[in-house]
Amino acid sequence: MSQHSEKRPLGIALLGCGVVGTEVARLLTEQGGELAARVGAPLELRGIAVRRSGRARGLDLDAQLFTTDAESLVRRDDVDLVVEVIGGIEPARSLILAALEHGASVVTANKALLAEDGATLFAAAEKAQRDLYFEASVAGAIPILRPLAESLAGDRVRRVIGIVNGTTNFVLDRMSTSGTGFTEALEEAQALGYAEADPTADVEGFDAAAKAAILAGLAFHTRVTAADVYREGITEVSAGDVASATEMGCVVKLLAICERHDTPDGEAVSARVHPAMIPADHPLASVREAYNAVFVESEAAGRLMFYGPGAGGPPTASAVLGDLVSAARNRLSDVRGVGESVHAQCEVLPMGDTYTRYHVAIDVDDRTGVLASVATEFSRHGVSIQTVRQEGRGDDAQLVIVTHRARDADLAATVAGLAGMDMVREVTSVMRVEAEPE
Repeated sequence: MSQHSEKRPLGIALLGCGVVGTEVARLLTEQGGELAARVGAPLELRGIAVRRSGRARGLDLDAQLFTTDAESLVRRDDVDLVVEVIGGIEPARSLILAALEHGASVVTANKALLAEDGATLFAAAEKAQRDLYFEASVAGAIPILRPLAESLAGDRVRRVIGIVNGTTNFVLDRMSTSGTGFTEALEEAQALGYAEADPTADVEGFDAAAKAAILAGLAFHTRVTAADVYREGITEVSAGDVASATEMGCVVKLLAICERHDTPDGEAVSARVHPAMIPADHPLASVREAYNAVFVESEAAGRLMFYGPGAGGPPTASAVLGDLVSAARNRLSDVRGVGESVHAQCEVLPMGDTYTRYHVAIDVDDRTGVLASVATEFSRHGVSIQTVRQEGRGDDAQLVIVTHRARDADLAATVAGLAGMDMVREVTSVMRVEAEPE
């Protein structure tokens, strides 16, 4: 008899049995022996909470494990660890709080809940002296949260920039490589299972914004919520934008950007999600298909890149199981892992106070003095022009302007001023340009 089999099994309650939950249950069953060896005691499923009973899920499990009474399941005395993969705000929040109150440690993949009300969850975990692990909430199988919270705990992270949504990366990659429009690329993503039937959370940036809040909070030891994150999706990205990026030697990506700023009053942080042009030689530019990648810049470690599959059942379940093993080890040793670190509590800057660059395409009258007037409008707002390209088209012309870095509020005011000029027929495209900070 192995040594670990002599110890009391640790009971697990699984909340949710969708794509990720099914894979978690399968791995717990098929790899039970290995997991027990790594933990030091067997892990046993006590129950699986589902919304509707009787559905075939392709699992070779006792039907009595399935229950629609999640509240009773998390309060069972034989449950030591609760895995929440339901998603959404409620009932997930109430169930996690009930589990912690009853003495269970929790592993969750719920980015939306953590980004909206993580403070309540962390406070409950602290009061109960139990673990709250959430590696699977950002970038699937990529180990990024624990490195930020633990491996880089002795360093100062300056910037985190990443591609954290596979659906939007697939769509933009197809638009860049195949020349298709947004609608066609999205339909292909849906057909391949990379996008939901309702893709709003992905294409409008809600999913990436929740992840940006979590990344910023860990990187800067400051509580950041989804409401603090500037959000802009990819629905307005056109084939012309992608073509302009190519002409500049760039590609378009939906980026989550979290930065630390030095201000006259001390340090501040910012978090934003929006499409941007990045140089083709930037490490993130080569991230293709539905993959994710996170680029971290810190003062001592320098530049670090984390890359891998960012979604799907097996990758996300891998992260869940990693957290589960850690939480189980802690229960056996009667210790806790690293909790919330918000000692810095830096001010979170609004988007207008962050610095970026703009790529602006303008349809103008093709007559003398237009370029000078346009340049004057940029100067009036304190925005310096880096490059200008002009293309004539009969009685009108198009100006394509790329700025130097400036406050986003000044750049936005410039665009608004351009739109009101008599010689400007239309501001046809505005997109941020991101590279290394100047």
